[in-house]
Amino acid sequence: MDEDYGSNGEGVTDSPKRGPTLSTSTSSFEPFDAHDPNLSRLATKMFQKTGEYVQHELGTAADDYKLIESMNRAMMGKVQDMKQMSQAIATKNAELNRKYEELKPLLQKVEDIEATVDKLEAAAYQLDSYTIRLENKFKALKTKK
Repeated sequence: MDEDYGSNGEGVTDSPKRGPTLSTSTSSFEPFDAHDPNLSRLATKMFQKTGEYVQHELGTAADDYKLIESMNRAMMGKVQDMKQMSQAIATKNAELNRKYEELKPLLQKVEDIEATVDKLEAAAYQLDSYTIRLENKFKALKTKK
C-alpha cells in the first residue's frame, strides 16, 4: 500500500479501529467512534463562534476598505478641485507676468521722469535759495543808500 503524505510531511498511518487516517496525533478521538455528546456540542459551538468571529473580522476589514475607498474618492475630488484651482492660478500668473512685461517700458519711463523731477526739484530749491540771497543783497544795498 502506498503511503500518502499529509500537510505536516508525515505519512498516513492506519488507525487500529478504522484503517487509514490523516491524523497522526495521539488523541483517542476517531471520527466514527461514539464520544462524549457534550464535547461534540462544545466543539460545534466553538466552530460556530469561530466562524462568526472570522465573519465579523472579514466584515470589519471590508468596511474599512469601503471607508478607505470613499475617502480616496473624496480626496480625488479635492485633488481635482485643487488641480483646477492651480491651473487657473497659473493662467492668471502668466497673464500678470505678460502684463508686467508690457508695462515694464512705461514703468521705466515713470522712473526716468521721477529722476528728472527730483533733479528739477533740487534745481528749484537752489534757485529759490539763490533768489533769497539776491533779494537780501538787494535790500541791504537799498538800505545803505
